[in-house]
Amino acid sequence: MNTIRIAAALVLRESGETLLVRKRGTRAFMQPGGKLEPGEDAQAAVLRELEEEIGLKIDRALLVPLGRFEAVAANEPDSIVVADVFRVEIDQLTVTAAAEIEEIIWVLPQKAHELDLAPLTRDDILPTYLARLEAAS
Repeated sequence: MNTIRIAAALVLRESGETLLVRKRGTRAFMQPGGKLEPGEDAQAAVLRELEEEIGLKIDRALLVPLGRFEAVAANEPDSIVVADVFRVEIDQLTVTAAAEIEEIIWVLPQKAHELDLAPLTRDDILPTYLARLEAAS
């Protein structure tokens, strides 16, 4: 099985909704992000991917580590992804699908299970975020 290193962002806006993307030619929704390029750290990769995929340019200081997760890759057969995931809270209400992104949606994390989700999103990222929200309240 191949291992793919990626960086992704749990993008949140003030309403509590999170941004999910669906890549062209796929069915599953996931966080924006992608593969690390040679010599690139996870923070640099996620910043680059956010700008390339959804036109979101943010400062590195806004990245809050959520964790490192491992899951079956949603779109690459016989592969697992090892993902460094960062939480990002934004007040920018408009983002635009670019590069390989076909669809963007905003959804409450508690309702995301109603969608076809990538394993990493479904089993790791959203449950971790929701558990931390619950613990904080």
